[in-house]
Amino acid sequence: MNYTIFWLVALVLFILIEIATMGLTTIWFAGGALVAVIASALGLPLVVQIVLFFAVSFVLLYFTRPMAVKYFNKDRVKTNAESLVGRQAIVISEIDNLQGIGQVTVGGMEWSARTAEAGVRLDVGSVVNIIAINGVKLIVEEKKA
Repeated sequence: MNYTIFWLVALVLFILIEIATMGLTTIWFAGGALVAVIASALGLPLVVQIVLFFAVSFVLLYFTRPMAVKYFNKDRVKTNAESLVGRQAIVISEIDNLQGIGQVTVGGMEWSARTAEAGVRLDVGSVVNIIAINGVKLIVEEKKA
């Protein structure tokens, strides 16, 4: 039995879903379906078509997705907390990792903060750079002069 029509329908569905979502979710499977269409047209057994579908889909997903996400999501706007990384903040409560205390203010909001290096204490009024976020705490380092 020839499964070319089945694979063509699958290919079209995967492409339509990708067009509708624009989320790089099914394009990899469309590639697998295209290879399965060719395998079916060549008269290869159904088992080979299925194996090719999954193998090509996986290879495309594994090797091209990171690159595609990097280039297609280039204009993604950072939201909420992740937009704070790279900004400066002012220490409003001494930061001491050993005691588990410290707060900073950035953009008019108060945040719990910890230093990136253990054993470093930062006094009230210090200007710090936000280098990361860990849960609900900002990870900061003293601003270099």
